[in-house]
Amino acid sequence: MSVKTPKDVAIRTALLITLVVLVATSVALLILGGEIEIWALAIIALPTFASSYLINYLSVEKFIYQKVKLIYKTIHRFKSQDSKREVKMNEDVLEEVNSDVLDWAEGKIAEITELKETDSFRKDFIGNLAHELKTPVFNIQGYILTLLEGALEDPENNRKFLKKAAKSVDRIASLIEDMDIITKIEGGKYTMEKSKFDVVELAKEVIESVERKAKNADIKLILKNANEKGIMVKADRSQIEQVLTNLVVNSIKYGKNDGKSIFSFYDMDDTILVELADNGIGISEDDLPRIFERFYRVDKSRNRHAGGSGLGLAIVKHIIDAHNQTINVRSTSDLGSTFSFTLEKS
Repeated sequence: MSVKTPKDVAIRTALLITLVVLVATSVALLILGGEIEIWALAIIALPTFASSYLINYLSVEKFIYQKVKLIYKTIHRFKSQDSKREVKMNEDVLEEVNSDVLDWAEGKIAEITELKETDSFRKDFIGNLAHELKTPVFNIQGYILTLLEGALEDPENNRKFLKKAAKSVDRIASLIEDMDIITKIEGGKYTMEKSKFDVVELAKEVIESVERKAKNADIKLILKNANEKGIMVKADRSQIEQVLTNLVVNSIKYGKNDGKSIFSFYDMDDTILVELADNGIGISEDDLPRIFERFYRVDKSRNRHAGGSGLGLAIVKHIIDAHNQTINVRSTSDLGSTFSFTLEKS
């Protein structure tokens, strides 16, 4: 059942008042012995109806208008909108207000839910960041205390502990650098300068930069089906270099002895598909949906020794998303992983 407008209410009330006046006039004439003339009743009815309608319409409109404006003012305190919004009294005003209130309530519920999720994310983020910093900071503290307690004067141990402290400092610096990068990307401050370049040549440079690390881990880095003429893409070269570096360093960290990390390239018409496959420890099916989250580690107890900031894959995902491209991963525990992403063909 719809709510009546002020006009409907005024008409009904005016008709009722007019009817009452006509009946009262007729009864009075009958009592006084007079005759009831139709034309006389019509003369009485018309002004009675008009005046009743006008008085009732204005009264009802004023009453509803004041109440509706009060509701809009209350909503405006919590919702950014035009406070001078006009109330159209010829429409179903109360129904419109009810709809606005429900929309406002739904918006607030969604906002509260988002705030709760943000707060939960903030707590998790701070907790993870503190955990990542705790290990290297405690290590540095231990090494320095050992040096101060006498190891500094021992030629055999002073350099060893200083090198270990320096390694922990490098880990903190890496974490801060990655934090700075991911914050800039999410804040839209990480500028992108697209250019045409050979992605195969870039992969070769990345392999050369991590060759020593791969050799120490007994991992072979292989470039497969690379076109001698090169494969030209259009993207931000420095950012894609970071993507390739993060992926190959990850495959080295979690590889197996005498393992392999293989780069492959495939023509996908409008895009180039870049793949990096390894035969390392792999990722379980349960962990796959979360590997691009900040600080997420597949097995914290087993892989903490590998170091890193825990932000490498999150940065990779952000960079590829910023290029409006896609990245995917296929993996099986103890068999290996394959990361693949697309780049715009030049």
